[in-house]
Amino acid sequence: MNKNDITILRKRKKKLAKRLERKQFSEQESPMFTAKNIHYEMSDRIQAIDCGGIGAFHVLARNCGLIDQINKDVELLKIHLPYHESDHVLNIAYNVLAGGTCLDDIKLLRNDETYMNALGADRIPDPTTAGDFTRRFYDDDVLRLMNTINKVRVKMWDRHLSRAECDEAILDIDGTIAPTTGECKKDMNLSYNGIWGYHPLLISLANTMEPLYLVNRPGNRPSHDGCVPWIDRAVSMVGESFKKVSLRGDTDFALTGNFDRWTETGLRFAFGTDARPNLVKIAEKIEGKSWEKLKRRDKNPCKSGKRRKRPNRVKDQIIEEKQFKKMKLEEEHVAEFYYQPGKCKKSYRVVVLRKKISVEQGQLRLWDDIRYFFYITNIEDMTMAEVVYFCNDRCNQENLIEQLKNGLNAMRMATGTLESNWAYMVMCSLAWTLKAWFALLVRDREKRDNILRMEFKQFLNTIIKIPVQIINTSRKILYRILGYNHWTHTFLRTFDAIRQLRLA
Repeated sequence: MNKNDITILRKRKKKLAKRLERKQFSEQESPMFTAKNIHYEMSDRIQAIDCGGIGAFHVLARNCGLIDQINKDVELLKIHLPYHESDHVLNIAYNVLAGGTCLDDIKLLRNDETYMNALGADRIPDPTTAGDFTRRFYDDDVLRLMNTINKVRVKMWDRHLSRAECDEAILDIDGTIAPTTGECKKDMNLSYNGIWGYHPLLISLANTMEPLYLVNRPGNRPSHDGCVPWIDRAVSMVGESFKKVSLRGDTDFALTGNFDRWTETGLRFAFGTDARPNLVKIAEKIEGKSWEKLKRRDKNPCKSGKRRKRPNRVKDQIIEEKQFKKMKLEEEHVAEFYYQPGKCKKSYRVVVLRKKISVEQGQLRLWDDIRYFFYITNIEDMTMAEVVYFCNDRCNQENLIEQLKNGLNAMRMATGTLESNWAYMVMCSLAWTLKAWFALLVRDREKRDNILRMEFKQFLNTIIKIPVQIINTSRKILYRILGYNHWTHTFLRTFDAIRQLRLA
């Protein structure tokens, strides 16, 4: 970022702050929106796009070696007329980064000459060609594509994560139903809750919210089906960069037949486990002194020390007026014991969470209900409360799944077979991966964490949707920024780091 850019940014920021500063307005006679005489005309020489951030991500893909690695490892085309494998993969990923939600949106980009000039492309694949490319994939090809992305991912971690951040990798595992209204999609099936579609498996790194492995499966498969080989792949991959590896998952992934093997290899895990009658009996026999009261963490700590008065709970008022039954959490206690599952040769630590729930109707308290929740783990250096918090934090993966589903529309199942939809899903998720890599290059730690946690729609509106003028010269493609928001300075500083990046 040169001195002129810094000066312009300061002026823009100062001008905006002055415009938005607090003022004591007198009563206004007319509305604030006063524009009347609005006209449109075509620009003859100046060409611009609204997704100016796309150039930074193309430079990131090139400088980190992703483009060359895809062309080297993923061999699906016998001849390149005119596209290479990386062109197809990035075409789908960039469509998502530009705000597209389906393959047909590629048509808008293909008919935007300025967009193609911005990427230095004579043309880009049309939606039909992009769909045909996904149908070239078989299981081994999709695995090869994910492994290719993960090779670059490991290099990014090694270069841009601190020693403290590389202390422990936390892998979250979960499955989700990806519904489809199509009737001719091969290998789709009816899920347990009566929804037609597929049942993808996701293994993600909680530290950076990156999807490491996405696996498409028929809709009738249980969450844990076939997950062990994928877990082992993910553990082997993150083990190259992190000292310790921990697994988290819900009750479906408490696969006791693998506990001994995982423990012997130094792998840590904490899973929820079903409240089976034998475990409930053990919990009921625990003496009262062994129970400790669980104090939940404050999700939104108050920095100023003064909290606003909480408004009245409208739902509670309606429930009370309508005499509906209501369950209210009274208190929580934790205890622990050791238990040997039937498929294990050794005992494991089980943390039990006891919840006392009052059942009320109107203003009457009907009865108290006691419920038990169990967590099985081989982690000994955490307190009982910390084990519960650790397992509950896995719910953050639900946010990632929601973003992949509805933010990127990666699980839209846009094509006709299980393998092609799997490939499409992986290529769309690459947009989220590039977002995470961009965040790793942000210098300011607070802003870096904000981008990692940022929803995809907000990310598009703040980082990608930058209006820029595209100027093609003989030596460079110049993106001249026309707009401004409070993230522009961070974007330009991070782009400087991207230009200096050399991982290839």
